[in-house]
Amino acid sequence: MKNRTAQLIFQTVYCAFALIGVIGSVGLFNYKFTWDFYIYFTNISSYLCFGVMLAELIQTAKRKDDGYVSTCPRLKFISMLGIVLTFLVFNIMIAPGREPAFIVKVECILFHMVLPVMFVIDWILFYEHGKVKWTYPLISALFPIAYSGFVLIHAAILGFDTTILNSVGSDLLIYPYFFFNPEKVGYGGIAKWVAILLAAFIAVGYLFMGVDRLLYKRQKK
Repeated sequence: MKNRTAQLIFQTVYCAFALIGVIGSVGLFNYKFTWDFYIYFTNISSYLCFGVMLAELIQTAKRKDDGYVSTCPRLKFISMLGIVLTFLVFNIMIAPGREPAFIVKVECILFHMVLPVMFVIDWILFYEHGKVKWTYPLISALFPIAYSGFVLIHAAILGFDTTILNSVGSDLLIYPYFFFNPEKVGYGGIAKWVAILLAAFIAVGYLFMGVDRLLYKRQKK
């Protein structure tokens, strides 16, 4: 869809929702700063997508004619896989064990459900397809690898101190997700979970590459 007006409306709505999510993610809805917001992959990937969409909005606003969105296509793909991973891991693995009061928070619904779906729709509708290279899924895998390294370095800086809890006191700060916690899954379990999630991340990347090829054929028609 090359319609500039449709792109502006969609991108503006996304950015408005994302801003609400950001405000909620740092605890401002409760008038209390959530100081550990930086450690969660959900937040990191959502902030990245917000930045990409904001750049899209600025580019579209500057453009006078209709046309495909062309803002940072590789970064768009990487951030899309990151937010899709967030969507899948939360809704399949994490949400079933969480209290309903946490799941129904505005920022939780936006970051884990609404915004991931909207981000994928934006890519499907407004980007020119046939551009995704076979290396994109492999390059994109550097995102979760870098995050895993960040979690490990963060834990080492804090001396692997398991007495420090997150801002709500529900989990250990140094292990933001259960599959990073050796006390729950063991070190072998951590390696297994990271390998599984990384493989899933790459597989989803190639799935989207296939979707890109199909959409390209449709665009040509």
